[in-house]
Amino acid sequence: MDLSNKKGVTRKKLTKRLRRLVGVAIADYTMIEEHDLLMVCLSGGKDSYALLDILLRLRRSAPIEFDLVVVNLDQKQPGFPEDVLPRYLESLEVPFYILEKDTYSIVKSVIPEGKTTCGLCSRLRRGTLYGFAQEIGATKIVLGHHLDDIVETLFLNMFFQGKLKAMPPKLLSDDGKNIVIRPLSYCRERDLVRYAKYKEFPIIPCNLCGSQENLQRVKIKHMLADWEKEFPGRIETIFRSIQNVSPSQLADFDLHDFTDMKLERDPDLHLHNIHTNSS
Repeated sequence: MDLSNKKGVTRKKLTKRLRRLVGVAIADYTMIEEHDLLMVCLSGGKDSYALLDILLRLRRSAPIEFDLVVVNLDQKQPGFPEDVLPRYLESLEVPFYILEKDTYSIVKSVIPEGKTTCGLCSRLRRGTLYGFAQEIGATKIVLGHHLDDIVETLFLNMFFQGKLKAMPPKLLSDDGKNIVIRPLSYCRERDLVRYAKYKEFPIIPCNLCGSQENLQRVKIKHMLADWEKEFPGRIETIFRSIQNVSPSQLADFDLHDFTDMKLERDPDLHLHNIHTNSS
């Protein structure tokens, strides 16, 4: 067997694995239901390209009917190639919207030079996308976060915010008006990198924050990569831990009333009664 055939087998296995993992995640969390209108958020990065590609292929064989529409938020970053995504989406013959909102200028005017911009940028994007999903009647907002993103977010919140939370595969927004789903929740980033390369997606880098090597997330990513080298499979194990939470073993005052915690048993059955006076 020559090299090209070997590569073909590898690509076939990779494609099959990613589609299977997406299908399992969708089933496990009931992400997609009959007659859903999915608003797929396409950033121009490898993850959202892979997400759209896999969803389009799954739709052909899905046992239910659902529609999708692609939305890209043009944040007016300098040098952003505005023609790339429309040309790509037109080639797929998929309905799409390009939303124009100058969040770049807002972020740059608020965040000091050298500081992390991701937090504010994310909130501004989320507000715009949530509002537009309601406007077009989308029943689900589809994001391209993968397993590594979720685990990294868990540690970011633990190390820098003092909170035990990550990103759930399926989320109801605080106002109850939007449902967010993450079909790539079971997929590893390394597989998505390989998939994007072989599919030759027209990747658009994020000039706003993509080159910030001082990002806390970058440091967490390096830490997890070191762990994975020493203990292969650790990332998946950490992810499984957020699927198997034991609230009774945590120290959250909102979960437990530690002050009024009482025993529930009959004191008369005790061999030793602490209220008995000694003779």
